[in-house]
Amino acid sequence: MYLNSAYHTMKVLSLVFISSLTYTICACSPMPILVPDMAMQSAHEVEFENAHGPISNAQSKKILAELKKDGDETNIFDQHLVLISSVVGSPLMLGNQVTLLVDGPTTYAAMLEAIDQATDHINMETYILEDDEVGQQFATKLIEKQKNGVQVNLIYDSVGSINTPKEFFSTLKKSGINVLEFNPINPLKTVKGWEVNQRDHRKLLIIDGKIAFLGGINISSVYSSGSFSSSNRKTKRNKLNAIPWRDTHLKVKGLVVGEFQKLFIETWVSQQGKPLIEKHYFPTHSAEGKEIVRAIGSSPDEPYSQIYAALLSAINSAKTQVLLTNAYFVPDQQLLAALKNAVGRGVEVKILLPNRTDSSLVFYASHSYYDELLSANVRLYEHQNALLHAKTALIDGVWSTIGSTNLDWRSFVNNQEINAVILSQPFGDQMLHLFNNDLNDAKEITLKDWRNRPITLRIKEQAARLWARFL
Repeated sequence: MYLNSAYHTMKVLSLVFISSLTYTICACSPMPILVPDMAMQSAHEVEFENAHGPISNAQSKKILAELKKDGDETNIFDQHLVLISSVVGSPLMLGNQVTLLVDGPTTYAAMLEAIDQATDHINMETYILEDDEVGQQFATKLIEKQKNGVQVNLIYDSVGSINTPKEFFSTLKKSGINVLEFNPINPLKTVKGWEVNQRDHRKLLIIDGKIAFLGGINISSVYSSGSFSSSNRKTKRNKLNAIPWRDTHLKVKGLVVGEFQKLFIETWVSQQGKPLIEKHYFPTHSAEGKEIVRAIGSSPDEPYSQIYAALLSAINSAKTQVLLTNAYFVPDQQLLAALKNAVGRGVEVKILLPNRTDSSLVFYASHSYYDELLSANVRLYEHQNALLHAKTALIDGVWSTIGSTNLDWRSFVNNQEINAVILSQPFGDQMLHLFNNDLNDAKEITLKDWRNRPITLRIKEQAARLWARFL
């Protein structure tokens, strides 16, 4: 046991040395711009759009007044929305219906039902599409719809789906499905400059231009069990691949689906996919509900991450509460400062993170920030009974976001990501209920206990932190 422990420690120390060398070499490279200088942005009127286009300023002010009426005090409407309108290009869309989907089984059931009902086209974009039971279930449905005259267009990420046999995608292509590999690993197949580090991390499904699904859930059997059932609580001590995955997804109907459709098509065109077969990609919409939704997509080809800019602005505008749930937490100094400053203003800040992971480097890098956050009275929790993979935020009970974006450098600099922002007190209540349910399966980390952790863990954390920009 001693020899094994000593050997492991030597490996860690070697990693520290290599990491230090890498850090020294890379230190001269400029830090990437994660957000624009918000102080330099000019104020804009908050604009909303309905089925007929932008509405008048008078109508916009009336909507803002309604949003403020029943909620807690917040700067989201007065400060954040005014500022972010000059940074994020997508509009706030009225007339949407949003449905919160928790874990894989519920999400897959809703997605497959929508696929069954498709009559014109299906556009699907995913990071991971595995050749397993779930992947085959989706493949069978998509092939069936294609044969029945529904055009299927599929984008999958080359790295995310690296373990999926090429025969799996060949079968889809032979059925007539339009298949596009995002940024192929093979440099001979790439359609742009070879940027192997740029990945498509989005999870997006659009049915007939009328329904959109997005969130954190890939197409994989690791999501086959729900995380809240009593039977799954018994498996919490099993191996990583035997425990349930806890994730969050969203179903959207209404006007904002057209904005998600634009993002899909932009990716297709930028990757030089075959011309899309003419279909009704932008059907006429009527109001489906009362929710106000903004679609935000980020790409490494842009000067900064619009999703990160929106989140940071919302946190900086918070007056009562910031609740973050995320799978991979490797913050930059701007996010750390925003969280600590929020606590300093009297805002309650809670962050729910995993206590087990499929990425050890990210896991230990994340832990290296705990002491700084706990010392600033940010409250940290770790989910105990499932592998947490969700990426959500709720601010002041009225500003919610769900999507594919992790709180790490990879998401903000190297990945294509997609999120929905929902302005709604009722939907915020649902998000709060879900967050509190997750806290029932979580353990709060205290500063006293954290500082008593073993030295071996501290070494791993500092070694991993040196790689933070490259994880």
